[in-house]
Amino acid sequence: MIQTSDTYAIRDARPADAAPLAALKLICFRETFGPTGFAIPYPPADLALFEARSYSEATVATEIADPTHRTWVVEDGAGELVAYAHVGPSKLVHPERAEGDGELYQLYLRRSVQGAGLGKRLLDLSLDHLAATGRAIWIGVWSGNVRAQHVYEGRGFKTVGGYQFAVGEWLDDEFIMLRRATV
Repeated sequence: MIQTSDTYAIRDARPADAAPLAALKLICFRETFGPTGFAIPYPPADLALFEARSYSEATVATEIADPTHRTWVVEDGAGELVAYAHVGPSKLVHPERAEGDGELYQLYLRRSVQGAGLGKRLLDLSLDHLAATGRAIWIGVWSGNVRAQHVYEGRGFKTVGGYQFAVGEWLDDEFIMLRRATV
């Protein structure tokens, strides 16, 4: 599926996107949680380990190739990737989670394209895709990201628990949000 505007195109990620998507994921993580974002003081060794494991080209290629996952990318007019969303089977540990439930793993935009409506379009694509299964949808969101929590609440999600997300040995407090299946 390709959705276009005059400036941006949203499409499914392809194997050839592994390297540029890995770079985009790293940039978005740093823009969001680094010194110019939420400024979480990750110890350098923990941060380096997390980034190497999470944003390597091999990791991203595996995600793109996994038939149970789906990743959309947004290209600007020059063909540069500027945003993405990644979904798949829920991995969150919660007593209500069931086999077949879906999860929005990541939805990030470069800071330079925020406010252009791309986040809403990616969120719509992600939630519509996951809702088509008729199963519950889960999201893990950093406890300090109040804006994202409000966006998800506006889409019918409720906070149902918490967990700690490892960045190396550093542990971020995360909320588990759930939108129950609508039957």
